[in-house]
Amino acid sequence: GIPYLIGGSLASALYGIIRATIHADLVADVKEEHIPKLVDILKGEFYIDEAMILASLQHSISFNLIHLESMFKIDVFPLKARAFDQIQMRRRVPRTVGDQNEESAYFSTAEDIILAKLEWFRAGGETSERHWRDVLGVIRLQASRLDFPYLLEWAEQLGVQDLLHKALSSTEG
Repeated sequence: GIPYLIGGSLASALYGIIRATIHADLVADVKEEHIPKLVDILKGEFYIDEAMILASLQHSISFNLIHLESMFKIDVFPLKARAFDQIQMRRRVPRTVGDQNEESAYFSTAEDIILAKLEWFRAGGETSERHWRDVLGVIRLQASRLDFPYLLEWAEQLGVQDLLHKALSSTEG
C-alpha cells in the first residue's frame, strides 16, 4: 500500500541500454506509520532495520534493504515534497515484470529517468560515465516517444538544461 516507483539503472535499462547492476533504486512514499508493518512483512526475506528507516525519514536520506538469499541491495529513497519528485510519482507507469507476465511494478517514465540521471550526473561532478551512458541510451531508444516539452521544462527547473541539450545534440544523427 506504499506508493513507489523503480528508478535508477533498472528504469534506465527498461527504456535504454541494459547494463549490469548490483542494486535497485526505489522512491517510496514511506511514512512513520508504515514502518512496523513494513519491517514485519519483509524481515524474513530481507535485512531491514526499523531504526535505520526511521532515521532516513527524519533526515530525508535513503535506507537499504538487502535480500538475504541473493544479497541484492535495494536503496529506498523517501519521496520528497519537491515538485519534481511529486510529479515523477504521479507519472509513474506500471510495467510487467517476472517470467510469467502476471506481475507488474511501477517504474519512472523515460523522461523522468533522464531528468533524474542528469541530476545525479551533475551532483556527482559530471564524472559518472554510467549515468551519462544511461541518459544517452534512453534518449536514443525512446527519441520518437519522448515528451520533449516536458523534458525541456523540467530540465530548466532542475538546472540541468545545459546537460539535456548536450545529451540531445550528442544523440542526433
